[in-house]
Amino acid sequence: MKFLKILILVFLVISIPILYIAFDSSDKVLDNAYNEHYQKDYRIYNPPIPEKMDFAGESLPLDIFYVAESFEREILVNTYWHSNAILVFKRANRWFPLIEPILKENNIPDDFKYLAVIESGLTNATSPAGAKGFWQFMKSTANQYGLEVNDEVDERLHVEKATYAACRYLKDAYAKYGNWVSVAASYNMGMGGLSNQMSRQGESSYFDLSLNSETARYVYRIAALKAIFEAPKSYGFYLKPSDLYPKLTYNLISLDSAVNDFSDYAKSFNISYRMLKELNPWLLSTKLTNKSRKVYQIKIPDKEMLDYSKLKGRMSDKIGIFGDENGE
Repeated sequence: MKFLKILILVFLVISIPILYIAFDSSDKVLDNAYNEHYQKDYRIYNPPIPEKMDFAGESLPLDIFYVAESFEREILVNTYWHSNAILVFKRANRWFPLIEPILKENNIPDDFKYLAVIESGLTNATSPAGAKGFWQFMKSTANQYGLEVNDEVDERLHVEKATYAACRYLKDAYAKYGNWVSVAASYNMGMGGLSNQMSRQGESSYFDLSLNSETARYVYRIAALKAIFEAPKSYGFYLKPSDLYPKLTYNLISLDSAVNDFSDYAKSFNISYRMLKELNPWLLSTKLTNKSRKVYQIKIPDKEMLDYSKLKGRMSDKIGIFGDENGE
């Protein structure tokens, strides 16, 4: 019995290293095959960089090395941040048709819709500093440009009203600077901040200013998004119209009185409170005091919107921003 135990021990001492070598050798074979396949088939390319680019009809001076390289950086970041780019494309199909007419009505260049994209990703985001909505208004600026902000209502989250307010700001900034690039930069750092830097540095062009990192990237980010949106396939994005988010369909209900409970109000239209909030995110509270009897327009979904398959079905006969259903 003792002899048998010794034989088993000797076998284990000899066989374990052999098995380890065999497994290790197998792993190396797999690693080598993987690495060979990776090196052969996986490619990352530098995306095309436009030789000319403009924002709101004003050319970027790409003959200046730091301008060209700053623009290229934003092309790279937005091209290879795939999840964010795809989500923005999807949302743009829903929201650009709402934003574009308001910009046009106010004689604001269409390119400013991309400013909303870099500000919020076309969501009602809230920044760490407290800016809110598609256009990221701080409360004081929102009040200055005619938006109601209180415990019950925050019109920074009302896309249409916030877009009109943004247009009022952009007009004021254009009256001050006389060019749209400076207007865009001022949207990020404020007219006071931009004017102070222009005065301190003795420069009037955004491209000649040394600014904080965020503002220094700001116009290039907008221009890069414009370049990608105008030629998505050039940057590897092939989305079908049916991939995009459809426009929401709803009826507008005038409300000029108080509401004690928006949950009950929603039920009177056979919808959930969640659905009411999705369409009217600017209603912060479950109630509305409305002592001044101000008239609000409440969005109530129509029957088609309550069936997402029907809502998406409308996309099949739309060209959208990416060509036909085959992405061509």
